[in-house]
Amino acid sequence: MTTIRRFCCNDLLRFTSVNLDHLTETFNMSFYLTYLARWPDYFQVAEGPGKRIMGYIMGKVEGQGESWHGHVTAVTVAPEYRRQQLAKKLMNLLEEISDKIDKAYFVDLFVRASNTPAIKMYEKLGYIIYRRVLRYYSGEEDGLDMRKALSRDVEKKSVIPLKRPVTPDELEYD
Repeated sequence: MTTIRRFCCNDLLRFTSVNLDHLTETFNMSFYLTYLARWPDYFQVAEGPGKRIMGYIMGKVEGQGESWHGHVTAVTVAPEYRRQQLAKKLMNLLEEISDKIDKAYFVDLFVRASNTPAIKMYEKLGYIIYRRVLRYYSGEEDGLDMRKALSRDVEKKSVIPLKRPVTPDELEYD
């Protein structure tokens, strides 16, 4: 049985095995604690039998006006728990919070351009490639900015793809 619940401070000492995947970004403790303090609803963990952490999602809400959106900072599932739709459940939860509670226009995320399995999964969840960000990862690999419109964006303006790639310094940060 899997339980999805809010991430808590003690989880920071127990989730290392989930982060061992080479495609998962690992951050410093203060980064995780900032998300935990500022956006607790957007930081969820999937926990299995024996309180084993199976995966987690970390995100936030940001932007202004029609750029108000939910953002997936990280979603990852330990290799032994993949193909059980845990990432889908975690993504759906973040989308629901963004849509129903924070009234965001869309949800976005960044993914390595080489991470084909993740890109395919996000596309199955309704995300589109909004734009390519040149040298987004460590100044070397391109990232894809993927988006999914939420109910507030009736005209789906937030997911009209840009025709040209952008550089990291062209991104808007709040």
